[in-house]
Amino acid sequence: MARIVVLDSISQDGLNLLEAAPGIEYEVKTGLKGEELRNTLMEFDGAICRSGVKLTAEILEGNTRLKAIARAGVGTDNIDKNMATRQGMIVMNTPSGNTLSTAEHALALMYGLTRFVAPANQALAEGRWDKKLFTGSQLAGKTLGIIGLGRIGRTIAIRARAMEMKLVGYDPFLSDAMAEELGIKMFASYRDMLPYCDYLTVHTPLTDETRGMISFDEIKMLPKGARLINCARGGIYDEAALIEGLDSGHLAGVALDVFPTEPCTENPLFGRKNVLCTPHLGASTAEAQTNVALEAVELLIDYFTTGTIKSAVNMAPLDGKTLGEMRGYLALAWRLGLMASQVEKGRISKCAISYRGDVATKVTSLVSGAFAAGLLSNATGGESNIINAKMLLKERGIEVVENKTSESNTFSSLITVEVTSETGTTTLSGTLFGNSMPRLVQVNDFRLEAYLDGNLCLFLHDNVPGVIGAVGNVFGRNNVNIEQLSVSRACDKCDCKALGVLGLDAVPPVAALSELQKVTGISKIMCATLPAVNELPAWL
Repeated sequence: MARIVVLDSISQDGLNLLEAAPGIEYEVKTGLKGEELRNTLMEFDGAICRSGVKLTAEILEGNTRLKAIARAGVGTDNIDKNMATRQGMIVMNTPSGNTLSTAEHALALMYGLTRFVAPANQALAEGRWDKKLFTGSQLAGKTLGIIGLGRIGRTIAIRARAMEMKLVGYDPFLSDAMAEELGIKMFASYRDMLPYCDYLTVHTPLTDETRGMISFDEIKMLPKGARLINCARGGIYDEAALIEGLDSGHLAGVALDVFPTEPCTENPLFGRKNVLCTPHLGASTAEAQTNVALEAVELLIDYFTTGTIKSAVNMAPLDGKTLGEMRGYLALAWRLGLMASQVEKGRISKCAISYRGDVATKVTSLVSGAFAAGLLSNATGGESNIINAKMLLKERGIEVVENKTSESNTFSSLITVEVTSETGTTTLSGTLFGNSMPRLVQVNDFRLEAYLDGNLCLFLHDNVPGVIGAVGNVFGRNNVNIEQLSVSRACDKCDCKALGVLGLDAVPPVAALSELQKVTGISKIMCATLPAVNELPAWL
C-alpha cells in the first residue's frame, strides 16, 4: 500500500479524493522543516506540496523510499529537481489547475496599476478626495509584451486582445501559426521586443537564464512610461533596476505578485504610489486551489496504481497504455545493461545505444534510462532506476548517446548497446520474442540466440572440433548443469573464432572457471548473472 504525505495545506476536495483512493494511505503533516521534514519523508512513498515547504537537496539526499513528488501548482523551484532525479524521484506539477486564476490576477494588477485603484482606495479610507491625483490611462490601444507564451501567457493574450490591446511576444517554442491565431507579433529576441512595450508581463519559470532577465539595460530599452507586471516568479525582474527605473521616471509603474524571497513583508518597492504589490495571490482563488489539489492527488494516485507518469518535469511522460506497450523493451534494455556491466570489466568511458525498427518509434529516452539503470545496478547497490540512471552516469562523465532508425532488418525491433572501456568495446544486441521474451541475438561480431536470464557463461574459442565437448566435461565434473547452449562463428569475418553462450542452472564455481581457462582453444571467458524469467526491477 502506497503512503502519501501532504506537506502543505490543500483543498479539502483533494483530501477527500485521497481518502477514497483504494490502496492509498495518507497523512497531513504541514509546517515541517529541517531534520523533522527529512525524517518524515523517509516514511512515505509519495508527497504533495505547494510552495510553502522547501524540498532542498539536503532534505532529499539519501531518501531511498520516496518515489514521487506532486506540486499542487506550476512552479517547482522549491524542489531540488537535480537531487530528486538523482534519488530516482519523479517530480510532477499541475500546469493547468491555476492557469485562469493567475492570468486573471495579472490582468487585475495591470488594471489596478493603470487606474491607481489601491492608493485611491487608501486615500478615501483616510478621508481624502484626491481625484486629480489619480488620473490613469486606458489599456485599449496600448501594446502588451508577453515573455513566455505557455498556458498562462496565451490565456492573457486572448483576454488582452479582447480588451483591444496590441500584442507582441517572445517564446522560442510558439509556432508561427499559433502566434497568428492569437494575434501576436513575435520577436526572435525578447530584447528586440522591449522598445514596443507599453506594458510587459513575464510568464516563464525562474532559471539561470531567466533570473534577472529584465535589469538595468533592458529597462532602458523600454519606452518611457512603460509598466511592468510579474505574476510568475520573483527574481525575473531585477528589483534594484525597477527602483532606479521608477526613481528616474522611465517606468510609470510596477506591479508584483511574487518576490525573490517569500514571505516578503519588507521591500523598498512597497508603499510607492506607482507600485502595486500582492502577496503571491495568483493562484489564490477557491477554484484554483481545488483544481491544483485534485490534479496533484490524481497524479499520485495514477502513478501508484497504474504506473502512469503525467506532467513530470524531470522525465518523459508515460501513461499506462504506453507503459504496457513498452514494458518488454524496458525490460530488454535493463537486462542488456545488467549484462554489459558484468562482461565489460574495464572502467567504462562511453556508452551508446541504437534502436532499429518499431522500438525506434517509441519513447526511446525511457528505454535508454532502463539500459543505464541496468548498467549501474551493481555499482549503486540496485538504487539506480529509469529516472536517475542517466544523470548518475553523467555525473561520472559518461553520456548515453542514442541512435535510431525506423527501418527494420532481420528483426522487427532491435536494441544494440555498446560499452567502451580502456580494455575495449563490448557490443550486445537484443530483441523481443513475442511481447515479453527478451533474447540476446548478437555479441560483438557473433550472431546467436540466447536467453537473457539466469546464469550465463560466454567463451571465445578457436573454431575447431573438441572445444564444446571439453567445456561440457568441465561443467559436468563440477556438477553444474547446462540448460542451454548457443554457438556462433563471427559474422562477416573469417570463421577461425567462435563464441559459445551457455545457460547454467547455477553460478559457475571458481574451480570450473579455472579449468575452462586451461582448455586448449579457449581465449576468453565472460560470466553474467541475470534475473530470473519475467523478473522485473522494482521501478518497472
